[in-house]
Amino acid sequence: MNLIHIALREVRLGFRNPWSYSFLILFTVFSMSLLLIQSQNFTAGYSSTTSTMLNFILYLLPLMTLLIGSFSLTAEKEEGSWQLLSTYPLSTLSFLLGKYIGLAIVLLTIIAFGYGVTSLVGLFTGKGLNYQTMGLFIVFSGGLIVLFLAVALCIGTWARNRWQALTFGVAIWFFFIIGWPTLLIAVLGMLPYLWIKPLLTILTLCNPAELVRLFVVVKLGGGTALGPEYYEWMQWINGPLGSLSFLTICLIWIGLAIGLAYWVWERGRCRG
Repeated sequence: MNLIHIALREVRLGFRNPWSYSFLILFTVFSMSLLLIQSQNFTAGYSSTTSTMLNFILYLLPLMTLLIGSFSLTAEKEEGSWQLLSTYPLSTLSFLLGKYIGLAIVLLTIIAFGYGVTSLVGLFTGKGLNYQTMGLFIVFSGGLIVLFLAVALCIGTWARNRWQALTFGVAIWFFFIIGWPTLLIAVLGMLPYLWIKPLLTILTLCNPAELVRLFVVVKLGGGTALGPEYYEWMQWINGPLGSLSFLTICLIWIGLAIGLAYWVWERGRCRG
């Protein structure tokens, strides 16, 4: 029993989970509907259509990822599967990484199917996204999934059952997605002007949704819509090392979140 076996097991369980198919249908139908309703021809770059689709994805995917990911870990506790798995020579890190990889495969397959259907419909109707814009949408969706899945592992290690996981997941989703702009304005409004830009950078790095959103909006050519406070972000993202730096930050984010989940799970394992 090792990391690969755990990952394959998670893929099998994920594709048997009714939640996965519910989100697959929801993601496919709504993304296709938005594209057909708002686009009159093939859309490129940052526009009202792409902005609306980005917001839709920003609302749906983090919540979907947090729920599926955290429920997967809490189910192991509630159903007694972890007690059985712990009798094998299986390390906590292999278990968590296997869960992460397996769930990532399931969730990335969902968005690949959704975008595949949407692209085919757009191709046949003449109402779609060009290849570069579609590629950035895939990066946006994939980035949200891999980052929030790491957060979901932390939730699953803390929560004792699915109800706690649901409560924690919705609370974190609301904080990062819904409440973030209001909280950001409230906090920055109380600070001296010289503190705003450094603190804005720090807070943006602390929010995976905002980090991915800024990167994709700038790459789509909509950096001017972000405001002068993000001018340095636009220079960084459009620079020669912008994409590589973004990838590095995402990997650090994932590593820290999984490391926290490992520490919490290992403590619980040692205590029995």
